[in-house]
Amino acid sequence: KVVLDVGCGTGILCMFAAQAGAKLVIGVDMSGMLERAKEIVAANGFDDKIVLLRGKMEEVELPVPKVDIIISEWMGYCLLYESMLDTVLWARDRYLQPDGLLFPDRAIMHLAAIEDAEYKQTKVHFWDDVYGFDMSCMKEYVLREPLVDCVDAKSVVSTRAQQLISFDLYTVTKEQLAFTAPFHLSMARPDRVHALLVWFSVDFDCRGGAQKEVSFGTGPGDKYTHWKQTVLYLPSDLDVQPGQVMTGVFGCRPNQVNPRELDLAIEYHLHSADGQNVVSSGRYGYHMA
Repeated sequence: KVVLDVGCGTGILCMFAAQAGAKLVIGVDMSGMLERAKEIVAANGFDDKIVLLRGKMEEVELPVPKVDIIISEWMGYCLLYESMLDTVLWARDRYLQPDGLLFPDRAIMHLAAIEDAEYKQTKVHFWDDVYGFDMSCMKEYVLREPLVDCVDAKSVVSTRAQQLISFDLYTVTKEQLAFTAPFHLSMARPDRVHALLVWFSVDFDCRGGAQKEVSFGTGPGDKYTHWKQTVLYLPSDLDVQPGQVMTGVFGCRPNQVNPRELDLAIEYHLHSADGQNVVSSGRYGYHMA
């Protein structure tokens, strides 16, 4: 097969593809890392199978009219922050054979409610008394900045993760990457909710046909990855009991000034245990820069 690696970096995925038997692998990257990738490819004896091109995917000229497979590690924090998915979709529409394959080919965003009193005290309430000075006006700005960090699975208060949205990379469009999605979180124990937690998982060959299903997740119960998880602190802490439900809407869209940054929004309603009343509601926006 002819394989295209979008944003190839050091060329590691190119070499995996060549090692697996690809006829030709084309790696594209616009950073200076491509020069090191050339050295790495040569040092490992793949000069005859791997062609590396420096430049923007949309501007370089490939040595072939179409490719059989596109591979890419395009994912960013919160899946879409600084991600290269736009570029991968462009390459799909321009170069992928009608029956070609994408790896990965499905990405899913997940949501849960967490208890995080200790870190919120350090990050947010710290501003109430900074060496004797009241700097509490800073809290509003700090709260609007999502935190990327590893969260212990024991901190999850909701019973299960909510699947927010699933992207089929064969069909999704650039416009669909700006979305709103409803959520429904049921609380598992008496506790206090300080934040909502977002992470993603990706699948390879979700359409079936592969000999082995391959996927990985970046959630609090998964093996560590550099993506960690994204913590969105709520402006007010919420006391919850088992069976209580939080419903709402999660919004995500590229920032208008810098499309590689994200604007996130949460609207939530915490219902009473009997489901008859709404005991707390909120609406909040975040900027991931």
